[in-house]
Amino acid sequence: MTITARQVAIDVLNRSRARDGFASELIDDALGGANLSAQDRRFVTQLVFGVIRRGGTLDALLKPFIKIPLHAVQPRVWDVLRLGAYQLTFLTHVPKHAAVHETVELVVHAGAERAKGFVNGVLRRVAELVTDDFCTKAGTDAVPFDGCEVPIPPPPFSEVRGDSRRAGAPAKARDASPPMRFVGRYRKLARPILPDPASTYDAYFAAAHSFPQWLANKWLARYGPDECTRLGFWFNAPPPLWVRVNKLHASRESYRIQLAAALIEADPAEHPQSLRFPEHHLIRELPGYADGDFAVQDHSSMLVASALGVKPGMHVLDLCAAPGGKTTHLMELMDNRGRITACDIEAARLETVTTLCQRLRIKGVETVVLTEDGELPNGPFDTALVDVPCSNTGVIGRRPEVRWRLKPNEFEHLVRLQTRLLIEALSRVKPGSAVVYSTCSIEPEENEGVVGTVCKGMRGVKLEAEHRATPGRPSDGGYWARLRKG
Repeated sequence: MTITARQVAIDVLNRSRARDGFASELIDDALGGANLSAQDRRFVTQLVFGVIRRGGTLDALLKPFIKIPLHAVQPRVWDVLRLGAYQLTFLTHVPKHAAVHETVELVVHAGAERAKGFVNGVLRRVAELVTDDFCTKAGTDAVPFDGCEVPIPPPPFSEVRGDSRRAGAPAKARDASPPMRFVGRYRKLARPILPDPASTYDAYFAAAHSFPQWLANKWLARYGPDECTRLGFWFNAPPPLWVRVNKLHASRESYRIQLAAALIEADPAEHPQSLRFPEHHLIRELPGYADGDFAVQDHSSMLVASALGVKPGMHVLDLCAAPGGKTTHLMELMDNRGRITACDIEAARLETVTTLCQRLRIKGVETVVLTEDGELPNGPFDTALVDVPCSNTGVIGRRPEVRWRLKPNEFEHLVRLQTRLLIEALSRVKPGSAVVYSTCSIEPEENEGVVGTVCKGMRGVKLEAEHRATPGRPSDGGYWARLRKG
């Protein structure tokens, strides 16, 4: 029996809702057993990630047309409705009649054949609601679609005060990158559906950009409406593909030549091993994958291992090491000469570290399974990386479930765990050694808050450097701090 991309997508969404795993893992598992073309495989990924990211917005568009109590709609039927509404609202290349028809047919596959008429009626109303017009201003009848940052043009010469241009401004000032502003594009609706952004921007941001209200309020208090709007567009767009070139095998430029020979474009960024792909590619089909010429790693994540300043021959403690991106990067920076004790609490997760080491031909990594409340390896170590479990709010674009699974009461537990891990790592390195603490969170309590508490509470520990990665500039959000033990 032939299986379609939409059927695979609805199965994955059902498993994701049941928390059988994260979307990326579930998609890989589902596609491994499905005979789909490369185009259909990409369509599955687009559908699953899109529905999870935009779930709050899709519900806001669907609810006005559901005339029965919402709790009476089966979860599997909700999955189908969201899948249909996502195609109608956010996929301009899918004709509306096809989106409705193909989605209604999914009801049988989802095991709810009696709901076909109900789903058909609701999706037809959504199809009538969503127009083919776009605008650049938020509104009750405007759904955030996509956006980009554009340069702010300089003022006319006559508006420039002083004689700096005639006298010749400093070269650095003249050559500086122009300031940017974010421009969003919104899809128009046939009638008002969303909260009014002019009077209740908090409610509009939560519904239109698809975030839980508590997180919308938290970010608005810290960032304000303009930056929250930019974050909303960034986290709802497919994140770019970044790779770290394995310096043990090739230079960044030599690998770019290898990609160019395969007609694949990639752009260098700030980190000397980083490449960004303007278009998405199947990872295993990129040149050099089997030979270990690269690892998939976001640019902001690459900065973490480099901040530790490791040298060949060091013995490094790597806490919370899985899935191994930073572990392998550390050993690359040590020229494959040294030892890393890579720890995690799940043996299955540590297997991903071993597998990645084998593909990249990394040596000297010993994996250690920890019990959740167990002792860490004693050391003493020359240095340590503490990449702690966190809220993941800096990588919501890559892990879309985070916005729905994270709860506000979890921060207290996370901060206690993060603080304990950092203290234990500092206690296991030699005097004078550096420890890097990192998260993929943009929440101050998990970042500066933890580091400040530890520096105040541990004698002789000083903050040496720190870095905050802002989501979208140019990659994921996150934080690292390098502490020095006296």
